[in-house]
Amino acid sequence: MDDDDGDEDDDDNANDGDDDNICSENLTTEGECRCPCEDCDNHEYQRPNIIRIHIHNNGFSERYKIWKWNGEEIVLPPPIVNVIPEPTDRLHDLVNDLWDDSFVDDHTIDVDEPSNTTSAPHARNDRIKELDKLDETPLYAGCPMSSFNFLAKMMHMKVDFKWTNTSFDHLLQFLKTAFPPGSVIPSSHYEAKKKMSEIGLGYESIHVCKNDCCLFWKENKKLNHCSVCKTSRWKDENTSGKKVAHKVLRYFPLTPRLQQLYKSSMTAKDMIWHATGQCKEVGKMRHLVDGTSWKKFDARYPDFAREPRNVRLGLCTDGFNPFGNMSNSYSMWPVILTTCNLPPWLCMKESTFMLTLLIPGPRSPGKDIDVFLRPLVDEL
Repeated sequence: MDDDDGDEDDDDNANDGDDDNICSENLTTEGECRCPCEDCDNHEYQRPNIIRIHIHNNGFSERYKIWKWNGEEIVLPPPIVNVIPEPTDRLHDLVNDLWDDSFVDDHTIDVDEPSNTTSAPHARNDRIKELDKLDETPLYAGCPMSSFNFLAKMMHMKVDFKWTNTSFDHLLQFLKTAFPPGSVIPSSHYEAKKKMSEIGLGYESIHVCKNDCCLFWKENKKLNHCSVCKTSRWKDENTSGKKVAHKVLRYFPLTPRLQQLYKSSMTAKDMIWHATGQCKEVGKMRHLVDGTSWKKFDARYPDFAREPRNVRLGLCTDGFNPFGNMSNSYSMWPVILTTCNLPPWLCMKESTFMLTLLIPGPRSPGKDIDVFLRPLVDEL
């Protein structure tokens, strides 16, 4: 930005500087150019003589390495060859991670209908073996997509576009008919859900008192009436068919998902970022680890702080109307955990949120929310 011609007049002499002034070659019709000083940072347009003053007083913007806004050409680096790109489909690695024996524990629960054999290692390994087979089996002869990949994408679309279970069942049956014979397509949503639950997408159904007094869980599991208000657990306790509970809490176990974060080579490194990526500049904060609350906690529990693999979680919850009809007074409350170990560009990203509880309505849990949080607190 040096100019040996001296100061220019503030009026219409912006174009009178010599060719050494790069700004004079990139002026707008108003005789202005983007100012690269630290304050303007190429967002503000100024006349060349004002730009000289700004640069003298404020200095150049440290982020402005290539003068692309002031005429300098961007020279692209030569292409890198013989580099294997990062795979976009990680389902295969995810299935392989499931084979670790440490992943077999009591927290892995079948969807809706927990079985007595679910926690048995051989039973779980049989189901993982089936998933591994699906991952290796093409959807049909000659298809580049595996059966497991097809299943995962179909389930994802069902959630994204709010397909009902019945419509999803009909779609699967139609695809089964339309695709070549021998296509490995589940026959129903229930079958697909059972398969997906094996990779940590299952949940535990826990019955709740109609008045939010207690959970019919653990010591209360076999009770038919609330131990506090004596209200019946069932909508119709005299029915001859399957009894239906007044309220059902969905609990998504936390342990398998945390284990998965540490077992995967793609995320294990991120889980200790908080111990290696603190901001070195005094007075600046770019992550919770740089805050005073985090540091006070470390000072209070030095043994916990000493191990970087220990997990730090943030909890948030809010109610929403699942029916999209505001005239219908129904409020369901999801409880979501964020993993504070992760770097700032991941810890608050939606894809890293962990849904742990789905508290049923029709009203807000209010001060009774501690009743619903009990499974999470117990697991932690």
